[in-house]
Amino acid sequence: MNRFDHLVLRCPRLGGEVTFAYCRREQGDLPCRMTLRCWQDLIPVEEHLRECLSDDEWDSCFHTPPKDKMTTILEIADAVKKRKNM
Repeated sequence: MNRFDHLVLRCPRLGGEVTFAYCRREQGDLPCRMTLRCWQDLIPVEEHLRECLSDDEWDSCFHTPPKDKMTTILEIADAVKKRKNM
């Protein structure tokens, strides 16, 4: 459990409330690419994630071009469906 995992905010991508725990693992083992932007006013998110991620994971998450919108929508829908079945 992460010290910030219980915190909640409104996700601009999903349109509802999500925990930091969700944002931290939105891409499987990687955070959502918007995590820095969304959480920067609430917690020291960049510092925290730099401690948790390797340089390769950081680059993969925050320096890789975003996927097209349709792919992203389908992946989010699949992730939500999987989480509901847990």
